[in-house]
Amino acid sequence: MAVNFVSSWSDGTTLPESYVFPPEKRPGKDVVPTSKNVPVIDLGKAEGETRKETIQKIIEASKEFGFFQVINHGVPRKVVDETREIFEEFFELPKEEISKFYSSDIGKKCIVFTSNIDFDKEDIHNWRDSVRPLCTPLQECIESWPEKPTRCRKVVGEYVREVGKLGSGLLELISEGLGLEPGYFANELSENHVMAVHHYPPCPDPSLTLGTRRHSDPGLITFVLQGDVPGLQVLKDGKWIGVEAIPHAFVVNIGYQLQIVSNGKLRSVEHRAVTNKDEDRFTVASFIEPIRECIVEPAKALVDAKNPQLYEGVRYADFVQMFRTSYLEKKEDAN
Repeated sequence: MAVNFVSSWSDGTTLPESYVFPPEKRPGKDVVPTSKNVPVIDLGKAEGETRKETIQKIIEASKEFGFFQVINHGVPRKVVDETREIFEEFFELPKEEISKFYSSDIGKKCIVFTSNIDFDKEDIHNWRDSVRPLCTPLQECIESWPEKPTRCRKVVGEYVREVGKLGSGLLELISEGLGLEPGYFANELSENHVMAVHHYPPCPDPSLTLGTRRHSDPGLITFVLQGDVPGLQVLKDGKWIGVEAIPHAFVVNIGYQLQIVSNGKLRSVEHRAVTNKDEDRFTVASFIEPIRECIVEPAKALVDAKNPQLYEGVRYADFVQMFRTSYLEKKEDAN
C-alpha cells in the first residue's frame, strides 16, 4: 500500500492547505528563544550526599517545568548513536517498504503513519512521518518490528532495554523525592513501554504549520532523544520556550499519570514540536506507561488533611480513551 508520507511528496516549496494551522495555533514568525533555564541534570552524580541534591533538582524541575534533561544517564553512546542511525536509515527505505507497516490499528506491534494515527479524521495535519513500535513484552514485539535495516531488531532492542533501566532508576529517584516507599513505581504503573519515532522533513514555511501540535502526554513518564536539531518547545507561564538540543542527552517529560500519583505535586505540561526549513529532524520518544487495567490514583502517603486528594482513581485504558476523545475535540474546535 502506497502512503503519502510527507517526505515522499514534499518538494521543499509547497505547503498544502491541509497543513496550515489556524492563526492562533500556528507558531508564527516570532522567534522562540532556546531556554537555558530548562534544567540539565547529571545523573552520574546521583551517589552519596550528591544523590539528595540530584533528587531535589529532579523534583524542583518536575514542579516548575514538567521537563528536564539528563546527562551521564548510563545509556551507552554507541547504543544511542546506532539507534538514531537505524531510524534514519528506515525512513530512507523505499516508500513501498515502509508502507508495509502503515496502519491505524494501535493494537499492532509496529505501525507507520503520517501526521497522526487518526490521519483520516483530521482537518489539519502535522508535518511529520512516524513509526510506532510496541515494546512490551519485548521479545514478542521484536518479531513484528521491521527487518530492514538489517540491524534494526538487535540495535533497537538493546536501546529499549537500556532506556527501560534508565526509566526504572529515574522513577526510583522520583519516588524517593516524593517520600514514597522504595519500588513504588516498579509494578503495573510502569510495565508498558511504547516508542514513537518521528521524522520531520524540511518545511517550506515553518511559521504556518507544526511538526507536533500542542499536547500533554497521558502516560507516566517520557524519554525523548532529541539529537542535535532543536524543535521541542514547552509552554511555561503562557509562553513557549525552546528546549536546547543536547546530543546524547534525554529530555524527560512528566506524564499525566505521574501528576495523578503525585497528587498534583509534579506537573504534566503542554509542549509541541516546530519545523525548520533546512534540516531533517528525527526524534525517538519512549513512553513508560501503566498497563491498561491499572487503576491510577494519588499515592496515599501524599494525601492528608492539608493535602486533600485531587484526583479520583481511574483505569488507565479509560483515561487514555477520554484523553484521545478530548484531544480530537480540541482539534475540531481549533479548526
